Amino acid sequence: MPTFIQGRLSRRLPELTAEVRRGTPLRITEYGEEILHRPCQPVTEFGAARWGALIDDMFATMWIAEGCGLAANQVDVDAALFVYDLTDEHGDRHVGHAFNPRIETMTALFGTQPGTEGCLSVPGANAPLPRPTRATLHAQDIDGHPFTLTSTGYLARCLIHETQHLAGTVYIDHLSPHAQTTALNHSATHRADVLSHRATRQLLLS
Repeated sequence: MPTFIQGRLSRRLPELTAEVRRGTPLRITEYGEEILHRPCQPVTEFGAARWGALIDDMFATMWIAEGCGLAANQVDVDAALFVYDLTDEHGDRHVGHAFNPRIETMTALFGTQPGTEGCLSVPGANAPLPRPTRATLHAQDIDGHPFTLTSTGYLARCLIHETQHLAGTVYIDHLSPHAQTTALNHSATHRADVLSHRATRQLLLS
């Protein structure tokens, strides 16, 4: 299974990466909390001394919640940063982080992809949501160096989802009123079970 770190082919990683092992799990904010519904502050100061511990904490939090991506405002931090760790439909693993992300899509040229989407901030719910098939991410790494990552399929869906989080948009904001109500009701029904499962997984890092 090829592994790509920050979009570059790299060594194979264990399931529990060094970031996950170093990190301290954080509470995940939920839909309706104010920080999820406004744009995050751009990052202007970089470096591992400033951001390394938070990135580790975000990877640990994401692993416990079995997510593929996590934005800083989902752990109650007002900063334009997200992390991701996912295996795409081709079996390739993609791991990385992005500061100040900007997404470009060319839907008219590449079309959209069907799919079902969920969110760690809406625990226990998911809904069908078309997304652009292809997306190009422009962002900066922990040292402030700019990079570009072109993606398709599941990776594109994740990068779009997380970038929109940092702009104050949650995936269910794209749904019809009826579908949104259904998703929120489903979350209310299953939230306790989801949080209990996360608590059990957290014990694995103890």
